Amino acid sequence: MEVPRIDLVIFGATGLTGKHAVIQMAKLAKKYDIGSWGVAGRSRDKLENLKAEVAKRTGEDLSHVKVIVADIGDVASLHAMCAQTRLVVNCCGPYRMYGEPVVKAAVESKCHYIDVSGEPQFMELMQIRYDERAREAGVFVISACGWDSVPADMGVIFLKQNFKGTLNSVESYLSGYLPPDIAEESKERGVIGFGTWESIIYGMADHSQLAQLKKALFPEPLPQMKPEVKLKNLQKKDGSWYLPFPGADESVVYRTQRFLYQNKQERPVQFQAYFKGGSLGRSLLTICSGVVIFMMAKAEWTRKYLLNHPKYWSSGYVTKQGPTENVMNNTHFTFELVGKGWAEGANVDTMPPTKTVVAKVTGTNPAYGSAVAALLMSAVTILKERHNMPEIGGVMTPGSAFNNTNLVTRLNETQLKYEIVSS
Repeated sequence: MEVPRIDLVIFGATGLTGKHAVIQMAKLAKKYDIGSWGVAGRSRDKLENLKAEVAKRTGEDLSHVKVIVADIGDVASLHAMCAQTRLVVNCCGPYRMYGEPVVKAAVESKCHYIDVSGEPQFMELMQIRYDERAREAGVFVISACGWDSVPADMGVIFLKQNFKGTLNSVESYLSGYLPPDIAEESKERGVIGFGTWESIIYGMADHSQLAQLKKALFPEPLPQMKPEVKLKNLQKKDGSWYLPFPGADESVVYRTQRFLYQNKQERPVQFQAYFKGGSLGRSLLTICSGVVIFMMAKAEWTRKYLLNHPKYWSSGYVTKQGPTENVMNNTHFTFELVGKGWAEGANVDTMPPTKTVVAKVTGTNPAYGSAVAALLMSAVTILKERHNMPEIGGVMTPGSAFNNTNLVTRLNETQLKYEIVSS
């Protein structure tokens, strides 16, 4: 007789991301009717202590929360964990090192899988290796359900749904804000967690693999949309200079648009992502520093030096200790998504784009607040709206899996805000 599965398990629960996920789940479980859930990791004692700490912090009774001992190096324990749940929320990264065994165990145990990976190489490799198997199992494997790349990927979906015409392109502009007193506090321990820095450095080290993976994943290119919107190395907007954003957003959005084109015959939206560099001098310095770091990431001994001295090489943004709770909770960000295309009824073949609609996605604490909110709302959406998701299952992006669901509505109820600001 098969034992009933609990709704979800947070794996890697005692890590920094996992701990914040447990805290938020304790607050949200009743609201979203998550009847049964659990925490998993290597140490039962640490998991029990985590439950006690979160219960005291939130005032919630967590005695019913299941504790599961599972180790990334113990395949049998991963299968045992996945066999007990409908959905595993994987908070154990970097995913290029630790992600695949959990994906494999989830697919083989026929449970859904999500994570907060911002590592294109890992995500595209998982699609190559496990997409067909996940479809056969009838489950979803969805990475990038955190800050990389729910704001951008679902932002493009949101903009497209509100465009009222034909959307040709979206350019995303990321900016951040710290109050002056918080900026002063951040000088000691930075504003970005070490795990993010680690993912960036290893992503640079393996950057050459991306083109090969993309070619293996998509042998035929998408049709070229016109007018073509090309990436700019440096551009000025609203008095500040913006640089190409080095995260996973472009890779994720591309995969989403590819899925919608192939499966729903929707015109693919071109997408380019930028982040605020500040003054021209500072932006040029950032470019030069980025080139040096990129070259150093290629060799093992210089890569190790980058990982051992993050504060110096990140200009103080990253430390091994990670930012304080106060800094994280007061770090604000905005994605401004500028969509251009044609109004309803316009001839897209003969007329240039004349319509512009601007959306904004705003939030706080991108690493452990908004990211975890996006992760858990993605989990809730799978559990509550499987009927609104693609019937086939498989390895997908947030935009391809959730484009017909109420995920954005749920995000607006938590720590992310999606809005149309001008048209």
